[in-house]
Amino acid sequence: MNKEQQTVQCGLCPHNCTLKSGQTGLCGTRRNVDGEISSISYGQVTSLALDPIEKKPLYHFYPGSAILSLGSFGCNMKCPFCQNHSISQQGIKMSQGYVAPPDLVDIARKATKDAGSIGVAFTYNEPLLSYEYLLDVAPMLKEAGQRVVLVTNGQIMPEPLEKLLPYVDAMNIDLKTFSPEGYIWLGGDLATVQKTIQRAVEAGVHVEVTTLVIPDFNDEPAMMEEEAQWLAKIKKDVPLHLSRYFPRYKWHAEATPISTLENLQSIARKYLDYVYLGNV
Repeated sequence: MNKEQQTVQCGLCPHNCTLKSGQTGLCGTRRNVDGEISSISYGQVTSLALDPIEKKPLYHFYPGSAILSLGSFGCNMKCPFCQNHSISQQGIKMSQGYVAPPDLVDIARKATKDAGSIGVAFTYNEPLLSYEYLLDVAPMLKEAGQRVVLVTNGQIMPEPLEKLLPYVDAMNIDLKTFSPEGYIWLGGDLATVQKTIQRAVEAGVHVEVTTLVIPDFNDEPAMMEEEAQWLAKIKKDVPLHLSRYFPRYKWHAEATPISTLENLQSIARKYLDYVYLGNV
């Protein structure tokens, strides 16, 4: 069988997409090209902005600082309430251009000089899908004195995660729901994100966790209690952000009541040292 006829499996995330020649995975960013997995999103940038670090959200990592934030396109989950669907659920047509790794380092250095930026946050879409780009650019950023931040859904297999962790300073990891069935419905896997959170903490990466609280999906007090208890077993001082949902994309339920968030916050605070409310 020649390369053009080979079927290959992408082992980056739990979907383990098996791709025929020319076929693209569920994420929309990884394709079988001549019998090898190729990253369509490599260096493709849809958004580049200077943000407060708290916007990631990271409250315990260089608070009060700014960070250069970069987004690409694509996601390996299909949340109907996605808050960034305009780029995460779109393809390369959303790209504003290609930024080579050395060029990103230069841009980051300039942001540090001009605005006091502490580094680069890979965010807005799912950054782990640009895995090869991260492996190339993250060591260069670290060498240049830049901090590397990932804002991610944590859907990555253990082996690629281990290769990346040494170059990551901080992560905000989405914990969408504490229900395995809920994760399946969203196109993800609860056990995978749990392993990502645990390994990142064990590796010394600064980790904060975000749960977008959505009415009638993940707002049950018992579920929040279970989530907080599990996080506390890893580390009691892992900050948890309970973020308020607003109608987006394909989900049109009313915004999460503030009273719901406050109730869940009081539950989580029984187990965790830091529980914050966001988008309120």
